[in-house]
Amino acid sequence: MCCRLGSVKQHINGHSPYHRLVIITEAFMYRPLLCSFNNFAGRWAAQRAISTTGRALRVFGQGASKWATAPAFMSLGANSTAASASTSFLPSYLFSTSASSALPFQPSSFHFQEMGMLGWFLVDLAINVAGWAVAATLKTEKFYDALGSVSFLTLTAGSLFLSGTPITARKILVSAMAGIWTVRLGSYLIHRVHKVGKDSRFDEVKHQPLTFLVYWVMQAAWVWVTLSPVLLINGSASTAPLALIDLIGVGVYALGLGIEVVADSQKDHFKSNPENKGKFITEGLWSWSRHPNYFGESLLWWGVFITCASSFTSTSQFATVASPVFVYCLIRYLSGVPILEAQADKRWGHLPEYQEYKEKTPVFFLLPPSVNKHS
Repeated sequence: MCCRLGSVKQHINGHSPYHRLVIITEAFMYRPLLCSFNNFAGRWAAQRAISTTGRALRVFGQGASKWATAPAFMSLGANSTAASASTSFLPSYLFSTSASSALPFQPSSFHFQEMGMLGWFLVDLAINVAGWAVAATLKTEKFYDALGSVSFLTLTAGSLFLSGTPITARKILVSAMAGIWTVRLGSYLIHRVHKVGKDSRFDEVKHQPLTFLVYWVMQAAWVWVTLSPVLLINGSASTAPLALIDLIGVGVYALGLGIEVVADSQKDHFKSNPENKGKFITEGLWSWSRHPNYFGESLLWWGVFITCASSFTSTSQFATVASPVFVYCLIRYLSGVPILEAQADKRWGHLPEYQEYKEKTPVFFLLPPSVNKHS
């Protein structure tokens, strides 16, 4: 990834800021998308997504630049400590003196970090809207998770290397935490959907373009809100040195990631046994929770937030607690647990042993079976 970033930096010199965003996004979309497909239709879809993203980025960027100069918006964050950093609505590295002079606003006139976060949201939204346009045309969901991972990696790496601020140990740490989880989960989900041939979540909605769009916009929101503490830290002019207290955040992250990896591995091993075909898993961590992998995912983002929060310098920055809270609410009440619970009830709800499993096993939080028996 570092080699690719070096190549990107060499190619963006001399281009306008909007064109630079296109180049950066293409660098992180093109290879993952083409590698996901080995047929003509898949490659055509990838190329269409890249082309559409370029046009979308220009439209979003030009519109946002005008909106961002509105007096009401400019008044935001005027009293925060972060406001003292000279940060544009797009990462400052994307602007050069010659390029910025042609813009309808001057980047140096912006003095609060939220504009940088807004710029990355537009990139994130453009990637997912472009993905939806191609997916809806082909009526496929096979690169939904791939583009989710591309969005995570693009925003994480872009905000770290292209923000124009010093790269510190804390920035590298929190970016690595986000990147490791993204690569691990993304590769797992992409492999699974190609192995199974479909993602049951999209069996109906992929034939309904507008409803399908909601899923892609939700993914864009999920990526941006989830990464908000990392984007805030990476866009900071300076960060606090790493300290012993950061071991708490790293420890919580490691525990959550470990739970997620082990739970996914246990379920894969269970399903790979032909004798378990049509059965539900009740062993390992799945005897502690009906969705231990989701619990692990929720927990690790609390770890990321804690590691970021120890460097916050203003109260307003703690609003990024929305990241772990959003992840929990999304998984627990919207896109994760409710869908799988409904599918499980439909498949095994008539079985007494499944009803007993539901009664004794928490739906989300982990509790040892011994505790469940006495509760």
